[in-house]
Amino acid sequence: MNHLPLIIKREYLTKVKNKSFIIMTFLSPLIFIALIAVVAYLSQLNNDKIRVVSILDESGLVKDVFKNSGNTSYNVLEGMSVEDAKTIVLETKGYGLLHIGDISEGKLTSKDLTFYSEESPSLTLISNLESEIQSELTLQNRIREGIDVEKLKASIVNIEINQESFEGKKTSKVDSIVKLIFGGAAGYLLFMFIIIYGNMIMRSVIEEKTSRIIEVIISSVKPVQLMLGKIIGTSLAGITQFVIWIILGGVLMTVTSLILGIDMAQMQTPQQQVLEQAMENPEVNLQLQNIVSAFYNLPLANLIIAFIMFFIGGYLMYSSLYAAIGAAVDNETDTQQFMLPIIMPLILAVYIGIFTVIEDPHGTVSIVFSFIPLTSPVVMLMRIPFGVPIWQQVLSLLILVGSFMFTVWFAAKIYRVGILMYGKKPSYKELIKWIKY
Repeated sequence: MNHLPLIIKREYLTKVKNKSFIIMTFLSPLIFIALIAVVAYLSQLNNDKIRVVSILDESGLVKDVFKNSGNTSYNVLEGMSVEDAKTIVLETKGYGLLHIGDISEGKLTSKDLTFYSEESPSLTLISNLESEIQSELTLQNRIREGIDVEKLKASIVNIEINQESFEGKKTSKVDSIVKLIFGGAAGYLLFMFIIIYGNMIMRSVIEEKTSRIIEVIISSVKPVQLMLGKIIGTSLAGITQFVIWIILGGVLMTVTSLILGIDMAQMQTPQQQVLEQAMENPEVNLQLQNIVSAFYNLPLANLIIAFIMFFIGGYLMYSSLYAAIGAAVDNETDTQQFMLPIIMPLILAVYIGIFTVIEDPHGTVSIVFSFIPLTSPVVMLMRIPFGVPIWQQVLSLLILVGSFMFTVWFAAKIYRVGILMYGKKPSYKELIKWIKY
């Protein structure tokens, strides 16, 4: 008799009715939203704070360069010593003092610039000050040398090479970046899902083994059905939890914004403010249009179908290995010796995807690792946005499915023996013996 549906139902209901599962399902979004709300509130406080920076320019070269912007205000000091300027800044509780020394040779160097502050200054502020001074001094040097600045600006040439396949399909550098982001997100999501819910399956097996409940269950159920039931049931519970997080997170985000009056859009760092200013540039707007165009150029239907198939295949294969490890040991401490062979292929797949696929998605290394079942779910998902022939995707998927079936058989062998073994820490040699039984 096929008990698999009953086992899946039991495993699913056991997980979703567990108090810790329910608490964490509803508590995790609350904690996450609370953190976002705190960050948003502190961000608003930081944005409302005006930093007053005093400028003492004894050289007279750049004192008129600095313009008030955002949350930074500049106060130019004149006709006083550095010590007097420091005293004024401290008394007025200013953010800091930029001192530019009196130069005799007409050339300003880094040793003539000093920023005094009571605490460590903002890196962004220091970078902005350096950029403003460099731009002004460069302009003054060009004028002094008799260089026509306008002609110099007009002589600058920006080049962007158009990319087009032999079939006439146009692409760009932006396309590659967008493809990398989508492929990397898909591969990383699978990586995290395997780690989180694979461990949940392993702990579930260990708990039932140590409580001796498994001895009763195994008397009427085949080990392979019990293992598959645990994998599928726990996976469904994980998907349920994930969906609840998304829905509850969206609702809480909206409620938090309305009740506390926190505008999430105001959570801006200085880098984001610089980005917004850059977006006013026509060239930046053109880049944004290229990003949108690159998104629409993605093989979305292929991505969605492949993501579902490789996600399920990869997760089920690794989950069976986690279940086998849980059956082989008596506690989580003993699992460490068996975790490395599982974690290493996943980490290798992520590194290959990031450092190899983006550079050469159709190279030998990328192709080979997209067919190896332990790495193919991640590597192939990262390759598909760059255009992978359908036959390669199908072949990789068939190899993955075949490997999953072999892994289930392999893991069931360990599961069948290990589930009833107590009090002894198994070795790799003993696991091999269990497979031969």
